[in-house]
Amino acid sequence: MPAWSLVYEGFNPEEEKLREALCTLGNGYFATRGAATESVANEVHYPGTYLAGGYNRLKTEISGRVVENEDLVNLPNWLPLTFRPEEGEWFCPGDVEILSYRQELDIRRGLLQREIRFEDEGGRRSVVRQRRLVHMRHPHLAAIEMTMIPENWSGKVEFRSALDGRVINDGVARYRRLNSRHLEPIAAGEADDESLFLQMCTNQSKMRLALAARTRVFGTGSGENPRRQIHREQDHVAHLLTLPVARGEEIRVEKVVALYTSRDSAISESGLEARKAVARADSFAGLLETHVERWEQLWRHFDLEIDITDGERRRDLLILHLHIFHLLQTVSMHTMDLDVGVPSRGWHGEAYRGHIFWDELFIFPFLNLRVPEITRGLLKYRYRRLGEARAAAREAGFRGAMYPWQSGSNGREESQQLHLNPKSGRWLPDNTHLQRHVNAAIAYNIWQYFQVSRDTEFLAFYGAEMLLEIARFWASIASWNEELERYEIVGVMGPDEYHDSYPGASEQGLRNNSYTNIMAAWVMSTALEALQSLADDRRRELCELLDLNQEELAAWDRMSRRMYVPFHGDGIISQFEGYEKLQEFDWETYRKKYGIVMRLDRILEAEGDSPNRYKASKQADVLMLFFLFSSDELREIFDRLGYPFEYETIPRNIDYYIQRTSHGSTLSQVVHSWVLARADRPRSWNLFEIALKSDVEDIQGGTTPEGIHLGAMAGTVDLVQRAFTGIETWGDVLRFNPRLPEEIMRLCLRIRYRGQSMEVTVTPGRLKVECLKCGAESVRIIFKEEECRLEGGESREFELT
Repeated sequence: MPAWSLVYEGFNPEEEKLREALCTLGNGYFATRGAATESVANEVHYPGTYLAGGYNRLKTEISGRVVENEDLVNLPNWLPLTFRPEEGEWFCPGDVEILSYRQELDIRRGLLQREIRFEDEGGRRSVVRQRRLVHMRHPHLAAIEMTMIPENWSGKVEFRSALDGRVINDGVARYRRLNSRHLEPIAAGEADDESLFLQMCTNQSKMRLALAARTRVFGTGSGENPRRQIHREQDHVAHLLTLPVARGEEIRVEKVVALYTSRDSAISESGLEARKAVARADSFAGLLETHVERWEQLWRHFDLEIDITDGERRRDLLILHLHIFHLLQTVSMHTMDLDVGVPSRGWHGEAYRGHIFWDELFIFPFLNLRVPEITRGLLKYRYRRLGEARAAAREAGFRGAMYPWQSGSNGREESQQLHLNPKSGRWLPDNTHLQRHVNAAIAYNIWQYFQVSRDTEFLAFYGAEMLLEIARFWASIASWNEELERYEIVGVMGPDEYHDSYPGASEQGLRNNSYTNIMAAWVMSTALEALQSLADDRRRELCELLDLNQEELAAWDRMSRRMYVPFHGDGIISQFEGYEKLQEFDWETYRKKYGIVMRLDRILEAEGDSPNRYKASKQADVLMLFFLFSSDELREIFDRLGYPFEYETIPRNIDYYIQRTSHGSTLSQVVHSWVLARADRPRSWNLFEIALKSDVEDIQGGTTPEGIHLGAMAGTVDLVQRAFTGIETWGDVLRFNPRLPEEIMRLCLRIRYRGQSMEVTVTPGRLKVECLKCGAESVRIIFKEEECRLEGGESREFELT
């Protein structure tokens, strides 16, 4: 299997929605699922187009309560391009005899291709080839090329090219009881003889969006121009093109589309801009050339070169390329200038309503070492919502900034009040907003970006302010416990997500989630370090702006040293206070009964039980600490807190929690593979391969068709980039400590650290670091105990033993 092509042979209705998600094309501005151009939304297909940050809110009455949800809006469908022989039926794969069917996603070039050979009920055999792109250089443009060849017939054929605004949000079955019609029509018609336009508006956020489509036909042997008719409704417009075709003759149809919204920069009016863009747009061939050129440039920045011992594992390389591909379609160079965050499911579907969670923790590290400017733009999404985070903290009785677990348009808390358990059919209270640790994730992302980039301007004018306000929040939510003589944090949920209260308790939340408490202490100490790193005048300005005095800073220092961390057993960090009192879960019985028990919470609730009663985790919680920090960093954190951190602490906790985890999140295998990467390489590789297959094999049973899992995709790539190379970026030093899995013979990647471009090559016996000439300052590098400085044009090799 080529490492750059995702190929599907044969038409399989049961797999179509999965293929559509995995074959989505996008450019960071918008994305369109890989649905067939003749398809409509039904049980087999779901054509969807989504604008980065394109949200709208609707209210619904459920179980006697009115709830408001903000959704990533399914935009008007620009794909419709189909055909029929005169007096025949419009083409549909389910209505003809498929003689051959092949679909290929060309990952290197960002091109979706399909070829179908079929015979219709009239005995007419035809071949149809299609190519599609969403332009990576021109973010508002997309294009389709369709070539049709009648093999054994001649006559007239009719093509239909349309823009369809009759769409709703219907891509996630469990949301279907919620109101879903987000769009209202404004205008539809012809822009000129060969172009259509459609304008719609979201009914709450009042975002006006405009599509224009230019359709041209080439290759008619008779020289006739096609007869063109328009079919127009309020929210749908189509061109019908009729022309004669001869047996064996190629007819080629090009459809070029432009998408603009009222929120775009440097425009007059969205409809005007869309019509102007298609009028000026190049041919399909011209657009393809510049599109492929841009992808070639991106791959020079982001590719991984890997030599694998087993040729049968080439599929792993393909999947890694696919994961990078979807990451770059979600957050591309265009993202730098957009006010958008990173949605956990990409712009590939409607799962999680397109909201932004904490998945940035898994996504930013890859970007930081490649094109950190993208991370900078995404962090500014959080900065622009700092005011809303401050308001949320005040309303909850805290100080500082309290960011939401789920964020959308303006940064308010978008976590649902009720969620549906599809196994029981019951709507249940949702307490996930208590995952306050998202604030620590944002702080961590700011500091990691700064460590890699040394972007002092960003820290001074954006990052430090967020760090200080998040530290202030943690200081205000923590309280002194006289009995423990420690600070504690109560009423929260950890990353685990299975536990939102104690068994039988009426109040929600847990006491002293260890991950949360340790991260809170780290944030406060890091905020103090960040403040000290600023220039004197900017430090003074920030303290004046935030009314921050020495007494408050001293309190943060004190709290960062006296935060409570519960332990039990032989040095086990308790997931939360009282964890040791929970029952052990009977994994063997439930696996025999249900097979895969990833979503154990749904299974237990359907049985009238709750995971709150058991020592069972959905995903890594305590082990997140070993994912985010090196052992040296953790030793410093624990020393500051006054707790012992022994050599055995990490393996002992890994062994304890890994057997109590259901891996109900695709992120879980990423974390567990990471923490095992040095001590148990075979087991780590096995978890890595499971994480790789999360989406291509839809291992969670139906979730990927609703949208990819972007955090897991980026996490698998970052495992290769940082875990296998042992890259660490802290203390103003770039550290290496490679340990390749046995399956990899050579790994080569290009990274940027503090402006210096480097090529890093690792084999089982050697590490080579080469600094490319780029005018940046020299960088400090440490391999084990060896330290050196390298500048552009210099290289250094290290023996691995």
